[in-house]
Amino acid sequence: MATENTRDADPRPAPTPRPTAGAGDAGVAGDANGAHGTNGAGATTPAAGAAAGRLRRVRDAVAPLADERIDHRFKGLPPDADGSTVGALAAERRSLFTGGFTTPVLALSAESLAHNLALMKTYAHRHQLAFAPHGKTSMAPRLFERQLAHGAWGITAALPSHVRVYRAFGIQRIFLANEVVDAASLRWLAGELTADPDFRLICYVDSVRGVELMDAALREAGAARPIDVVVELGAGPDARTGARSVAECELIADAVAEVGTLRLVGVAGYEGEVPRADDASVRAWLRQLTALLAAFDRAGRFGAEPAEIVVSAGGSAWFDAVAEVFAELPPLSAPVLKLLRSGAYVSHDDGHYRELTPFNRVPDEGALQSAFRLWAQVISRPNTEQAFLNAGKRDAAYDLHLPVPQVVRDGRTGELRPADGIALTGLSDQHGWLRTEPGTRLEVGDWVGLGLSHPCTSFDKWQLIPLVEADGTVTDLIRTFF
Repeated sequence: MATENTRDADPRPAPTPRPTAGAGDAGVAGDANGAHGTNGAGATTPAAGAAAGRLRRVRDAVAPLADERIDHRFKGLPPDADGSTVGALAAERRSLFTGGFTTPVLALSAESLAHNLALMKTYAHRHQLAFAPHGKTSMAPRLFERQLAHGAWGITAALPSHVRVYRAFGIQRIFLANEVVDAASLRWLAGELTADPDFRLICYVDSVRGVELMDAALREAGAARPIDVVVELGAGPDARTGARSVAECELIADAVAEVGTLRLVGVAGYEGEVPRADDASVRAWLRQLTALLAAFDRAGRFGAEPAEIVVSAGGSAWFDAVAEVFAELPPLSAPVLKLLRSGAYVSHDDGHYRELTPFNRVPDEGALQSAFRLWAQVISRPNTEQAFLNAGKRDAAYDLHLPVPQVVRDGRTGELRPADGIALTGLSDQHGWLRTEPGTRLEVGDWVGLGLSHPCTSFDKWQLIPLVEADGTVTDLIRTFF
């Protein structure tokens, strides 16, 4: 039987030490392409001062989340905490297992989260990349704050609705990785740009028609300054969005040049859409992207004296290829903002991204850690080969892989043991179907910790997620906005 100190301890291996370059959340790591925060004499540079100001703005906007009242909206939280605030509950440092939390409950590992944030900060700095992690993964302003504190250039959005959330929490730099064509969103964006001279937005364009719609809406809105745009190069004829040829990209660039409401600043795309992607095909497409950037620059498409040229790519599966190909860029007429957009790293996972992460190919660069675990209880044990959990499709990601039982917490003793002999075979809306081998220890009331695949569809099922230390202590609660 486990000792008292091990009953609630996480049986996973202790997290590896955080990379030195990423230690702490308080400092601002750098700006744009890895600009350092101080000059040789130790004085703060203008770039670092501006980054610190942006971070303060986000922290001020995020702070009131601690005052949100806990009630029936938030599943998994202690019923006796109703009426209290998020900050007050976090300050109590309750145990996830014995502090009144109800199952199912999704937990985010504090140590693994800190490790992942630090590792990607180090990686981006080492490869001279600016980093705008995709916020759609978590839609969690508290995590945006920590990403910015770890040197992120800004946050990537997929939709104008994401931008609205980001702006509500003070985000000053946003990369919108989609073309926006609805007039209402464009009017709102024009208003944001007019009201806040320090707000920088970079947006995709991928069609001449899109340029026409954007221009019409922005002119009607009386936009005071143009929106910076990048031409999106599609990853192939059967890929997702983006222009399908260099000639089409040139037509789009010509269309942008004819309007005063948009300003062409670079090119971008998503290598994850390369058909039947492998190392060779991904690198070949990335070189098409950088060749397009260089050709646009030679043709003067970014203006006579651009202050900065932007190239962006990089999901969570091929950022090593992005780093290496972007490093091959020749000198252009202005400094190049090499913007990486990987988002799933923040929590990583125990399935899809565990298999796809580039760190598998470059182990000397480090390794991400899965930060998610969904805890559910056995509520039925009808026979020796079957059991049912009280967590299902409404609680767990299942679009890529089913959850995997990893650990059992004994309902009688609190002892933790590996989930040997237990497999999850299916999910109903509110139930998980377990198959157990003969002789497996599992009974009604036991807690089962599940590893999850696909962070994006894990975060979106939970509005308030406990941040949990390895011993089970809840230290914070992460609010999401989906």
